[in-house]
Amino acid sequence: MAKPTLAENIANELRRDILRGKLAPGASIKERDNAAEMGVSRTPMREANRILAKEGLVELRPARSPIVVQSDFKNVEDQAQVLIALEMLSAELAVVNASEGDLNHIAGIVDFMARHFETSDPLDMFEIDMSFHTAIAEASHNKALAETHRSFLQRLWRARYMAASQRRNRKRVVNDHTRILIALRDRDADAARKAIGIHLLNLAEDIRDVIAQENASGTNGLSGREGTS
Repeated sequence: MAKPTLAENIANELRRDILRGKLAPGASIKERDNAAEMGVSRTPMREANRILAKEGLVELRPARSPIVVQSDFKNVEDQAQVLIALEMLSAELAVVNASEGDLNHIAGIVDFMARHFETSDPLDMFEIDMSFHTAIAEASHNKALAETHRSFLQRLWRARYMAASQRRNRKRVVNDHTRILIALRDRDADAARKAIGIHLLNLAEDIRDVIAQENASGTNGLSGREGTS
């Protein structure tokens, strides 16, 4: 795996600030100030903002500072429907195409989550959770699908974190992911689709109230709520 570029490292740091609420929706990202604070030039800072813009976290504005995107429920709901379909297709193809190495990698992620859920930083655990879903898409061995899944996962990164913040529950998370893993190991496409469907059933609904609260107040709806989905 290629070493992250400076811009990617900056994007990772800004993304975490957005997810944690340090950078709230509508907040301006001052490229000059942030670059100075991080001890970097404005060039990688601009590229980092472009990365986040592609993920739907930041809005770029001509001759003005980028701002953190304010969530729109209809847009998130539409993207969530596509993501769920991609997740189900990924599982179906992984049932057929995943190698034992792929399945062992996925099992390792589930085991890590089970052992470290309560002691890990919630945002770190959320990122581990997302790596589980990415691993299934990659185990499909369909490059076009994996790339499309990654794109939609990035667009819904904050929305998934918002949903997770409402349902942080170790038993549910571990059981859901274990059910998916078992279906993959059994090479059972119907069971895999069903397990994914159960896991993501309320994805859009889980974030409706948070987005409504956030848009109404103009503040970040994640304050004090962190989790894994």
